[in-house]
Amino acid sequence: MFPTFKPAGDSAVVIIFGNEIDEDLNRKVHAVARTIEEENPEWLVEVVPTYTSVYVYYNPLKTSYAEAVEALKPFLSAEPREEEERIVEIPVAYGGEFGPDIEFVAQYNNLTIDEVVEIHSKPLYRVYMLGFLPGFAYLGGM
Repeated sequence: MFPTFKPAGDSAVVIIFGNEIDEDLNRKVHAVARTIEEENPEWLVEVVPTYTSVYVYYNPLKTSYAEAVEALKPFLSAEPREEEERIVEIPVAYGGEFGPDIEFVAQYNNLTIDEVVEIHSKPLYRVYMLGFLPGFAYLGGM
């Protein structure tokens, strides 16, 4: 059952909270990651939240896997804070050199170009995690 702890190499613990991409679960992941970072144990190297897990990298010269797991268990009770979320407006250019396929998308879906723009730009998208490229955001709700 969840959460579960698993070793990740010789200097990391992965805390797995579930198997499904879910907004509430991801909020929990970020709350736990934030709390670990705030506490900043002396053996901590890095905390990396993902869709459903938290990777905790530790200095193996300062702690063991078993000790890290025991030290991390109290952080599982962390709850999301509402004030943490913020809206970031990202300018988007549609059509022309920035989106040469917008006409195809509109025709394929029996929509006008304005309808495609509205459908794409109206919702709020959640950033679930940052990816392997600097600043590459994995969005939900697409």
